[in-house]
Amino acid sequence: MASPSSTLRQRGNAPSKKGSAKGGADAEPSDLSDFLSKPGLQKAGSEWDYRIALAVTTALAFITRFYGISHPNEVVFDEVHFGKFASYYLQRTYFFDVHPPFGKLLFALMGWFVGYDGHFLFDNIGDSYIENKVPYVAFRAMPALLGALTVPTVFLIMWESGYTLPAAIVAASLVLFDNAHIGQTRLILLDATLVFAMSVSVLCYIRFYKMRHDPFSRKWWKWLLLTGVALSCVISTKYVGVFTFLTVGSAVAIDLWALLDVNRPQGALTLPEFGKHFVARTFGLIIVPFFFYLFWFQVHFAILTRSGPGDDFMTPEFQETLSDNIMTMQSVGIDYYDTIVMRHKETKAYLHSHPDKYPLRYDDGRVSSQGQQVTGYPFNDTNNHWQILPSEPFPEGDQVGHAIKNGDTVKLRHLITDTILLSHDVASPYYATNQEFTTVAVDEANGERHNDTVFEIKLESGKEGQEFRTMSGHFKLLHFPSKVAMWTHTTPLPEWAFKQQEINGNKAIAQTSNIWFVEEIPSLPLDSDRLQKEPRVVKRVPFLKKYFELQRAMFFHNNALTSSHPYASQPIQWPFLLRGVSFWTQNDTREQIYFLGNPLGWWMTSCVLAIFAGIIGADQLSQRRGIDALDTRTRSRLYNSTGFFFLCWAAHYLPFYLMGRQLFLHHYLPAHLASALVTGALVEFVFNLDPAPEDNGKGKKKSSIIPGKRSFGGKEKLSQQSLLAMWSATGVILTIIIGGWYFFLPLTYGKPGLSVDEVNARKWLGYDLHFAK
Repeated sequence: MASPSSTLRQRGNAPSKKGSAKGGADAEPSDLSDFLSKPGLQKAGSEWDYRIALAVTTALAFITRFYGISHPNEVVFDEVHFGKFASYYLQRTYFFDVHPPFGKLLFALMGWFVGYDGHFLFDNIGDSYIENKVPYVAFRAMPALLGALTVPTVFLIMWESGYTLPAAIVAASLVLFDNAHIGQTRLILLDATLVFAMSVSVLCYIRFYKMRHDPFSRKWWKWLLLTGVALSCVISTKYVGVFTFLTVGSAVAIDLWALLDVNRPQGALTLPEFGKHFVARTFGLIIVPFFFYLFWFQVHFAILTRSGPGDDFMTPEFQETLSDNIMTMQSVGIDYYDTIVMRHKETKAYLHSHPDKYPLRYDDGRVSSQGQQVTGYPFNDTNNHWQILPSEPFPEGDQVGHAIKNGDTVKLRHLITDTILLSHDVASPYYATNQEFTTVAVDEANGERHNDTVFEIKLESGKEGQEFRTMSGHFKLLHFPSKVAMWTHTTPLPEWAFKQQEINGNKAIAQTSNIWFVEEIPSLPLDSDRLQKEPRVVKRVPFLKKYFELQRAMFFHNNALTSSHPYASQPIQWPFLLRGVSFWTQNDTREQIYFLGNPLGWWMTSCVLAIFAGIIGADQLSQRRGIDALDTRTRSRLYNSTGFFFLCWAAHYLPFYLMGRQLFLHHYLPAHLASALVTGALVEFVFNLDPAPEDNGKGKKKSSIIPGKRSFGGKEKLSQQSLLAMWSATGVILTIIIGGWYFFLPLTYGKPGLSVDEVNARKWLGYDLHFAK
């Protein structure tokens, strides 16, 4: 082994042009993957050792994921959501969720395979699967299968990247023996699908990249398209899959930039040839994934044809495409002089008023109008009854039978207090920029305050002259003079308003939170002809219109998930595994499932990430000082291959710092997998005994490629050396991570129950475990 000093070389003298000529005997490959992708250089012998390790790793992955999968036989944590969604699919009942449909469709497919009819709705954590006759093991087998296949995929990523067997074993073992990966893939949850699709995307892209010396060949197209399909599966499972697009997209951008280089070793490309490469990648990695993504939504809409709990999130036009929709079945046209009950779509509060007045001064010192309070009330009573009047009275004897249309201007009379709804340029109780809503006497409303009491009915997506109807007529009530929209929110007013919701005039009229609907017409006689329903025909709406409406709703509600959760965590906590999530407890047996990674494995990978960043920094600094501590091939592998894994980690981790929604430890699982790849790669780097080329004192550097002899790739090169140190390090790493995995197994599998001392022994960083007393 060369001494440290002998592996350093000064860069003061320029290398000889003769020695660096393209195609010359002393020329070194521009990057390691160029070298590895040449025919005949990748495989040594039968590589039986890799195949045996892959088989053993795969077998262990299936054992660790499927062992005791039937325990507990109760609903656990978020199984209440994703199990419920599978049942809705099987019942063809429309539901709403913030995640795309692919992962949930897989659960429904498994339920269909075993003949499950979707009768159980997974309402509560702890509900018995046995008593309700639910094939829960089949449902759990789907993520367990994908979780088990993720481990050999990690091994294959390392193998295809040309790493040594110890490096591949280390990377795969960090996922194989990780409690978080095991725990998340044994339950009816989406993350197993997400992580598996993400790992397959990385593997397929590496296979595609290795084919770049044979562009547009059958295998080149095959791996390009498979990469696109895998990417579509990632983003069709959860929207955080866009981080995998960011990873592959960044690598593709760098690759295309290299193809533009006129001095590239393989020869310059003409602009038409470069255009072909660009278009092919755009087609395979953007267009194909997008159409597959759309396909799953088409399947989603095709299955969910019956009205269900997701109706309220959609517009009336969308709901009319669902059979048995209560809203459209009970919809009645609204006429002038009807008494109506209005309800806020988002908060479900009723528009309400009572004789009490606003206080003269609010807590912040602002002054009110001391007018009658108008509030949002959660219960239906007579104080919610409003008569809808024309802004200009109809002639006597001609007041009946006038339907209200989209765009009509109206007044609203509160029946109990005989006052007219009004908004004016006075600040609301909580929002200094929003207008106060109050009521005034009829005489005032018909006199000097007339303009302030006029409102416009603006139907959502309504056409000109469209009839205003109960339930299906979602609308915004716009104050005609000031153009503010009636709005409410969930923050309760003080005791002077009986903790009811504030109603005010919102200047941001485009917000969907301004939408209301009429729930009923109390003044309508039961024998009215208007209650006679015609046979309803289910309407059809173009797919793209339904798709864009659902996308808007999904993004809006996903960003609205900002409320606190007892087990939510911040991204800064994840690499250090500072806290987990309680999934399930059983008081009688003291058993619990606590979602937590293998602390020793996570801390190891986090340290390695810091070490990698330090190595890159040190190498850059040394090069600035004219010293090369690394040979060309080693540096190429460190920057290109290990650097790609580091990019994958950063792309799947750092964007979470920009999010304001609820976050949990499971969001780190894709990034953890990438950190395992970095760790395996760095193990090889540390124990790479091949010395760097040395300056021969004549201005030329001794090449690491000997003329007339076959060059070796990373794993072949190391096979020529003693691997004892690397295998010893691998053994130590495996011992550490297996020890950590085994110690926390009772929290991962939910059995056996632990004593107080055993629980406290596992509270390494103050984890909030149950039964610690």
